[in-house]
Amino acid sequence: MTRNISLLILMVFAGIFNSSSQNDSPYELSWAKDGTWVGAGLGLNALGFKLIQDKEDLTMEELAAISKDDVPGIDRWSAGYYSENADKISYYPFYGSFAVPFAMMLTEDFSPHAGQISVLFIETMATTGALYTITAGSINRSRPLVYNEDLPDNERRESGARRSFFAGHTAATAAATFFAAKIFNDFNPDSWARPYVWTAAALVPAYVGYLRLEAGKHFLTDNILGYSIGAVSGILIPELHKKENSNLSLYPAAGRDYQGLSLNYSF
Repeated sequence: MTRNISLLILMVFAGIFNSSSQNDSPYELSWAKDGTWVGAGLGLNALGFKLIQDKEDLTMEELAAISKDDVPGIDRWSAGYYSENADKISYYPFYGSFAVPFAMMLTEDFSPHAGQISVLFIETMATTGALYTITAGSINRSRPLVYNEDLPDNERRESGARRSFFAGHTAATAAATFFAAKIFNDFNPDSWARPYVWTAAALVPAYVGYLRLEAGKHFLTDNILGYSIGAVSGILIPELHKKENSNLSLYPAAGRDYQGLSLNYSF
C-alpha cells in the first residue's frame, strides 16, 4: 500500500513540475491544487472502503422478508437476474478501459505529457472512486441477485450483495473511457477521428453496464447513475484543468458530518 501511494506521489510531482510538458499542453497543473486533490481523493477512498468493510450481512429474517414488490417499478423487471458468465465477461472491458489512457501515453503525441496526463487520470479515478465507495458504503440496496431464490442463502445474504447502488464497474469504466476521449479531443481538436473516439468511449461502459445488469449485480438505475458519474468525472476534471478555465476548481471535500465535492469559481 505504501509503495502504491509513493508511486502516485511521484507521478504527481512528475506531472506538475515538468514545465516543458505544460507549455504546449491545453492543461495546467499546480502543486497546491493538485497535490491537495490527490491527497483528499485518496483519503475519501480510504473512508469509503472502511464504510464498505463495516457493512453487515442480511439476517435470515431480513432475507425472508425481501420481496420484488419492494423494488421500484423501473427496476423490478430485473430483480432476480443472475449470470456468473456475464459477471466474468464484464471484467474484460472493465480492466481494458484502464489501459487506454496509459496506452495513449506511450504514443509519440502524448508521451511528452505523460506525467501531466497521469495526474489528471489519478484525480479522475480517485474522484469517481470516492463517490462510489462512500455511496456504496453508506447506502444498503440489495443487488438483483438477492431476489433470486435459486441461489444459496449465504450468497444472497453476504454484505457485498448490499452494494447495488450505484454501479461501480460502470462508473469506473465510463470515467476511464471518457477521460481518454476528452484528452484526445483537447490535444487534437481538429482530428477527423474525434466522433469515433467519443462513440467508443460511450459504448464500452454501456456494454459493461449491460453485463453487470445481466449478472444480477446492479439494477438499471444503478447503471445509469454510475455511467453518468463516470462520464462527468472523465470529462469535467480535465476540463477544469484547461488553461482558460483556471478560475474554476473542483475539490474532494470532507468534514465532520459530510463527504463530497466542492466546486468553486473565482471572479
